[in-house]
Amino acid sequence: MPIGLLGKKIGMTQIFKEDGKIVPATVIEAGPCYVLQVKAGEKDGYRALQCGFDGQKESRVKKPLLGRFKKAHIKPLKFIKEMRVDEADENKYKAGDELRVDLFHEGDFVDITGTSIGKGFQGVMKRWHFKGHPASHGAKVHRTPGSIGASASPSRVFKGKHLPGRMGGKRITTQNIKVLKVDKDNNLLVVKGAVSGSKNSYLVIKPALKKKRQGKPINIESGTESKV
Repeated sequence: MPIGLLGKKIGMTQIFKEDGKIVPATVIEAGPCYVLQVKAGEKDGYRALQCGFDGQKESRVKKPLLGRFKKAHIKPLKFIKEMRVDEADENKYKAGDELRVDLFHEGDFVDITGTSIGKGFQGVMKRWHFKGHPASHGAKVHRTPGSIGASASPSRVFKGKHLPGRMGGKRITTQNIKVLKVDKDNNLLVVKGAVSGSKNSYLVIKPALKKKRQGKPINIESGTESKV
């Protein structure tokens, strides 16, 4: 299972191709991330790396977590996540190791997970793209959802009916995003298109499971590159 990185969304920009076409792109500060703990399969029941990103003041960290940072000999970090690994990577890394943006290369495809921007309580037209009712004179309803149920049968509203409610603020994974540029000196990753989240929001970046990596397909079950 390939290793990923933790990062922060800087914002969007555009890149000009050789033929003059404009490609929308998102700039991400990817790493450096530090390994806090290695979850062993025999001891913990699963294999994973507990990684941290984005430093913060020591006074803002609770004592139990601060002890874990001191044990790994790294400064306190704000964003902590676990990423599953295979047995080879479990033995390869140890607490205190640094993961940098050079894990990815130009042309790779990644899956990026973030929290979508919260829109608050919204109606059906904005939340579900309903067409709405006539907006002319004489119409008594304009942006309401209309009838939501039947009469005698089934005499109820089906589960999952599109209704007004809270919009956004959910964990969303965007798959198969192409890496356009990798800036190793500044730990920047430029990817094609948009990703979920507002500026300065945290992201989890992993190699795409449904795309080829460096010209070789990845075996999803074992995490190794296929020879086919």
